[in-house]
Amino acid sequence: MINRRLIRIKVFKVLYSSVINRTETIKSSEKELIMSFEKTRELYFFMLNLLVALTKVADDKIEAGLKKFHPTPEEKNPNRKFVDNLVVKRIVEDGFSLSFCEKKGLIWSTDDLKMFTKKLYNNISKKDYFIQYMNSGIHSLEEDCNLCIRIFEEEFDQNEELASTLEDMSLYWIDDLVYDINVVIRNIAHLRKKNELRNPSLFLKDDDREYAIDLLDYALSKYDDILKIVSDKVIHWDEDRLVTTDITIIILGVAEAMRFPNIPIKVTINEYVEISKYYSTPKSKVFVNGLLDKIIGEMVSDSRIVKAGRGLIDSSIKAEEKKNNSQDLQTEEPVTKKKRVKRTVKIGAERAAEKAAESDSSKNLKENNQE
Repeated sequence: MINRRLIRIKVFKVLYSSVINRTETIKSSEKELIMSFEKTRELYFFMLNLLVALTKVADDKIEAGLKKFHPTPEEKNPNRKFVDNLVVKRIVEDGFSLSFCEKKGLIWSTDDLKMFTKKLYNNISKKDYFIQYMNSGIHSLEEDCNLCIRIFEEEFDQNEELASTLEDMSLYWIDDLVYDINVVIRNIAHLRKKNELRNPSLFLKDDDREYAIDLLDYALSKYDDILKIVSDKVIHWDEDRLVTTDITIIILGVAEAMRFPNIPIKVTINEYVEISKYYSTPKSKVFVNGLLDKIIGEMVSDSRIVKAGRGLIDSSIKAEEKKNNSQDLQTEEPVTKKKRVKRTVKIGAERAAEKAAESDSSKNLKENNQE
């Protein structure tokens, strides 16, 4: 389920949090990382089950209409097409996602979530695409899949109420919603094509868990060494000012290039440049790209980074070229003005630090009481 891009993002967040909270150990950071992966999968099943909750709202509305003393003709003969949605029927019959979420206490039947799903259904039922679906006269798995995909495409990505609700439920979900929505859409499309409902495993590949842990451990253990390398490459910069999201991204990129000889350098650089676009300042991508290119290029040149296999070393990375192309990095002052993005890693990092501090305080209080 979780791909390498999301793995890198989550390792970056944990690394950033660990740098801020120096009391974190490698083992505790590993535990935090695995927890964040598991929370992503929990959100996937929770969002998939929202379809079940929506049909429950529709069914309750039909039942309420039938119980009226003077129901309208529409209420006497309700259209049950959405209630009998075949995607929802598969989810219920399969039972995995419902059981999984029930064990985690993730249910849509709490008062606040009931209110949200009622409001959401009322909004959806007024949309043209939903009205056309209800009146098409066709009931097939393909049409039901198309409707569910349309709901996930149009109703959740920019839904601030949903984002706020999920954030209150788990800080781990701050950045996961869009990713999980896309996974839900892909799996409903798979159901439409293959007539098979997939319950995704935690990682896409068998070795991804090992890759994630190894990347985090190596970056933590080599953080100070790589920070010194970065500091030496930027003239007139105060080292204290380099402990930012940009530097954490660069250090993680260098760590990946050093630790994993089978990952092409170009892939590593491109991935961390992409991450910088979402978790730092507007100018960060240029800074991250330039510094990663320079540092990794020189480390390849003097064999501190060794890549084995055709295509793993970008022929454009040569130390001599870096000397000519990196002058701006040596003289430019660092960007200090932070761009506010919708969900920054800083939020999660600061709250994680606060949570750790509260935990330490509670532990000390218990020890004092025992004494």
